[in-house]
Amino acid sequence: MSFITRGFGGRSRERDDRLPPGQTLVHDFPVLSAGPTPEVDTAEWELRIVTEGATHRWSWDEFNALPHEDVSTDIHCVTHWSKLGTSWRGVSLDTLFENVESQFDFVMAHSYGGYTTNVPLDELLNGQAWVVTEFDGEPLDPEHGGPARLIVPHLYFWKSAKWVRSLVMMPRDDPGFWEQNGYHIHGDPWQEERYW
Repeated sequence: MSFITRGFGGRSRERDDRLPPGQTLVHDFPVLSAGPTPEVDTAEWELRIVTEGATHRWSWDEFNALPHEDVSTDIHCVTHWSKLGTSWRGVSLDTLFENVESQFDFVMAHSYGGYTTNVPLDELLNGQAWVVTEFDGEPLDPEHGGPARLIVPHLYFWKSAKWVRSLVMMPRDDPGFWEQNGYHIHGDPWQEERYW
């Protein structure tokens, strides 16, 4: 018996210099999640950055009052698909971390629904990561992480936590959900850092 998941059948054989090794170009947007899609009401949504000394909080309205950027980027999933030229809109982590002080160098992203993933802080700053609320000019669908998700497009897409609710500073690069289950601690698609 075979099992087919949307996004895994009929893959394109096109090649492109923007495709990392082992990746296949797709034109749809496959949906992969570690559990059920949480229902997140924007009236109760909150984003937090937690350091060793403080908690910085933004409500939905406060977050949407921050400067937003349009982001065009390629995304790469560890399951071998890549989608090129995706369009997002959101807030740069440079903006979110502007007044955050911490001695720690690592971040654990926590999601509504319980998912976690670890990322070094220096991989989130300097125009490398965003919390986004739109995809292709529309509000982000819940199945793709809406109302808000993290995107860290230079790493495999499991690092781009859906339904993000907090970024917690850590002194060590402790593994998150998939990293505890065999995925690489870092996840660079150009180095094929898929698994431990």
